[in-house]
Amino acid sequence: KNADRALTGVTMVAGLLRGLDHEDAARLSFMLATPVIFAAGVYKLPDQIPWGPVNPAGAQQAVVLGDPTKPGFYMVYTKWTKGNHFSRPHFHPNDRYIVVLQGTWWVGTGPKFDPANTTPMPAGSFVTHFGKQVHYDGAKDEETVLVFEVGVVDAGSPVRWSWPV
Repeated sequence: KNADRALTGVTMVAGLLRGLDHEDAARLSFMLATPVIFAAGVYKLPDQIPWGPVNPAGAQQAVVLGDPTKPGFYMVYTKWTKGNHFSRPHFHPNDRYIVVLQGTWWVGTGPKFDPANTTPMPAGSFVTHFGKQVHYDGAKDEETVLVFEVGVVDAGSPVRWSWPV
């Protein structure tokens, strides 16, 4: 139990140091502690995840916690479909944290869209997209690439992304 309390304290402090308010730091800490207290939590099996339609960039998303269009903490799955599908250069107002769960996700930075010069991120990779930094990402020829994104939208920035001019 002491180790669980120490982990919760560490994750709370880490969240606060990254600029989260107390409520969002507590949510992050709870999310990270969920495997420890699984019997006290809520779960969704894969067939219960509410996937949206495939967008023009070839991606399909499922919001699993929160609302990425409103202020606060959220978590989203993004599934890139087979083919050469990429977002165009854009930025987010806040940092985003992404884990590649399946396949290889390709990431690039800067305002020049150049999929040939992207970096492959295989399953298990961790990526931070820093707030207000231009990037683009997507999938090449794999069947499915699945990434998991966590972020916080500030009350002053209730948008998930912005396209550069």
